[in-house]
Amino acid sequence: MLQAITGLKGFAIEATDGQMGAVVDFLFDDASWRVSWLVVECGSWLRGRKVLIHPSAVSYTALADEEFNVDLTKAQVESSPEWGEHQPVSQRMERQLYEHYGWDPLWDEAPNPSAIPGAMASPLMVPPNLGLPIGEQPHCETAEPPESDMHLRSVSEVIGYHLLATDGEIGHVENFLIDASDWGLHYFVADTGSWWLGKQVLIAPCAVQSIDWSDRHVHLDVTRKQVEESPPWDPLVVFDEVYAKQLHSHYGWPGSGA
Repeated sequence: MLQAITGLKGFAIEATDGQMGAVVDFLFDDASWRVSWLVVECGSWLRGRKVLIHPSAVSYTALADEEFNVDLTKAQVESSPEWGEHQPVSQRMERQLYEHYGWDPLWDEAPNPSAIPGAMASPLMVPPNLGLPIGEQPHCETAEPPESDMHLRSVSEVIGYHLLATDGEIGHVENFLIDASDWGLHYFVADTGSWWLGKQVLIAPCAVQSIDWSDRHVHLDVTRKQVEESPPWDPLVVFDEVYAKQLHSHYGWPGSGA
C-alpha cells in the first residue's frame, strides 16, 4: 500500500526490550529510489544520539499504531558504530553497520518497479550528501572507493525541491509516496502552487532526467500540458491499480506503478 512518507516520521521504534527512539528522517538511494536507512533519534536514552536502522530490520502491523518494531535489543543499538549527524554516511560506515547487526547488504538490490535503475547515476553535478558536508573527493587514479555514498539522499532535504517540466516549472516536491513492503519511493507528490490552483499531482521517478542538487531543481521529461491533463489525484482517495494504470498510460511510463 502506498502512503505519504512524511506520515511515517515520528513513528516510535520498539526494540525487543523497549522503546529506543523515533524516526526523524529517511535516507534513500537516488539510483534505485529505495529507502536505504531510517534515521532514528534516540532521545534521552542515548543522550540524543542518532542511529541508522536498515529497513530489512523493520516491521509494523498497522499505521494506526504509529510504531515500527525492530528485531534488535537496545544493547545492540547502544554498541553500534557511531554516526555523527553532521557527517556523511560513508561506505565504511555502512559496512560496519552490516557487520555489527548481521544485516544483508544486498537486501535492497531488487529494482524499484517505478524507477529506472541507474537513472540518477550521472546528475548534473556532484551533489552535497544529505545536505551535510562531505569529505574530499578521491583522486581518479586511486582504487579506493569514495568515502561517502554519493547516491544517499535525505527525504527531508529533497522535499521542497523545484520541479521543472521541459517547458517551465510545475511546482515543488511536497512529499513522496512509499510502499513500506519494499521501501520504494514510487512517486513524487508535486504541489503545483499558484500555477494550477494548488493542485497536487503524482510524478514517477522514471520521469526524472536529472537533478541539480546545488540549486535544488528536479528536471522532468514531461510537459506542463501533460501535467495539467494528467488524471486528478486526491490524497484522501486510496491509490489503486485502476488509477495507476491511467496515470502511467497518460505519461507513457512503464509498468502500472501499483
